[in-house]
Amino acid sequence: MFEIIIIISIVCGTGVAIALTAILTDHKKERLKLQIEMLEKEAQLEQIRLESYQLETEKMRMELEHSKQLLLETRKD
Repeated sequence: MFEIIIIISIVCGTGVAIALTAILTDHKKERLKLQIEMLEKEAQLEQIRLESYQLETEKMRMELEHSKQLLLETRKD
């Protein structure tokens, strides 16, 4: 009788351990998926920032060139 109780306790304990392991594994997978998503979004945001910086730099270069042209025309007169 005692042996049966020990066997049942071991089987039930193992089942609980397996269930907890599965829950923890799923939780870790979900966290990793969220971290990957977050990193992808950050990479996209950084790409947008870089494109914006390049456009702004080009705009400023064109404005400077235009100002130089106006200044040269003013000096000629």
